[in-house]
Amino acid sequence: MRKPRNYDDTQAQGEFIPVELGGHKLIIKEVCEMKSKTGKDMIRVSFDFAKADKQAGYFEKMFRDDIRPEKKWPNQATQYILTEDSEGNCSRSFKTFITCVEHSNKGFETQWGDNFEAQFKGKLIGGVFGPQMDYYNGREIEKRVLRWFVSVDKVADAQIPDMSETTAYKNHINGYHPESTPAGDGFMNIPDGIDEELPFN
Repeated sequence: MRKPRNYDDTQAQGEFIPVELGGHKLIIKEVCEMKSKTGKDMIRVSFDFAKADKQAGYFEKMFRDDIRPEKKWPNQATQYILTEDSEGNCSRSFKTFITCVEHSNKGFETQWGDNFEAQFKGKLIGGVFGPQMDYYNGREIEKRVLRWFVSVDKVADAQIPDMSETTAYKNHINGYHPESTPAGDGFMNIPDGIDEELPFN
């Protein structure tokens, strides 16, 4: 038998390499303008680790190796950012994203208006990954997720964030349904349409 092409670089099943905690250099694959489930303006940012990062191309490889018929860009490499806060002003997370892109790409200045999202494709940005406890499919899971964006020059000195917990995990620990939300007075609301997924184009 001849040695299959790309044999040495093919990952065996069960050999999972997790995302390293701390700072990473990212490349933006796509930014999409969209609406939240409640009708608020938001953007979806899809990214991968940049060529200069220690885990370059990590999420693209994960996507390529996904054998499911309806595979999607990994959730771990996607961020949803509301553009406005509850008062209708610019949200801090949106301003942080824009500022970090501008500081990470010399000479880049955000252009507002039509085709807003296209200008971000291929731009660099930094990201800080930290541990997070989640509860999914009846199991407690420790994940490694993007906690916040930073400028590329801040990546090397980024500290690993403390453990965070998802709402599903907190609900599990406290004995509530995983998708419940607090309603005050100790009661919980379970929203409709919690399984809705947003596709990556």
